[in-house]
Amino acid sequence: MNEKLRFSALTLFPEMFETIKNEGVIARAIKNNIIMLESLYLRDFSDNVRKNVDDHPIGGGDGMVLRPDITEKAILSVKNESTYIINLTPSGKIFNNQIAKDLAQKKHILLLCGRYAGYDMRVINKYSHLNLSVGDFVLSGGELPAMCIIDTVARFLPGVLGNKISSQQDSFENGLLEAPQYTHPETFSEMKVPEILFSGNHKKIAEFNRKEQIKLTAQNRPDLILQYWDSLSRQEKSFVEKIWKSGK
Repeated sequence: MNEKLRFSALTLFPEMFETIKNEGVIARAIKNNIIMLESLYLRDFSDNVRKNVDDHPIGGGDGMVLRPDITEKAILSVKNESTYIINLTPSGKIFNNQIAKDLAQKKHILLLCGRYAGYDMRVINKYSHLNLSVGDFVLSGGELPAMCIIDTVARFLPGVLGNKISSQQDSFENGLLEAPQYTHPETFSEMKVPEILFSGNHKKIAEFNRKEQIKLTAQNRPDLILQYWDSLSRQEKSFVEKIWKSGK
């Protein structure tokens, strides 16, 4: 059996992690002893009476900066030889499926959830192995990105998902978005489930789903199609070009 993956989240709002600890896939993974999730309250490592953990930025600027000395105490309280530290920041590398797969091989992941103007760069330079962003936008803090990363990484651990092939069929697994899904009733608002899906011909269904994947990706994520371009057949490339030309 694989060793349990431990997640630690350094945060000013530890209560935000209670929902994923108690609901859904992550809660089941914790219950089944596949992962461990702990929240570290940054203020617990402050020695001053008011438990302040931030200070004004040197050189001017808006917001407050989280102090490196207090952050270091928090990091060292859980850090060991296997700890992999991630700083969550809009200026980081964009998180994706491949990074999630790589992280699923770690033993202990410490997520630094910034607030205000973020952490002092010196503590990041000293301890962070990876700076990550979940997209080209700014949130109020790193807690939501941390939860996204925990959920995504956990899906690649054996036993977390009910069906072990579920993650293999998700969007991005083959460079494309996932094909549309359908269920009963067969007709809804005068729209019918595609007839081919009732055929029982698995080869034809697979071909249909791949075409739908390519269509959806070309329409919604042309950047992914371009990354995957060399893997497309000549016919598939022609199909994509027609989609782009028609704008549909």
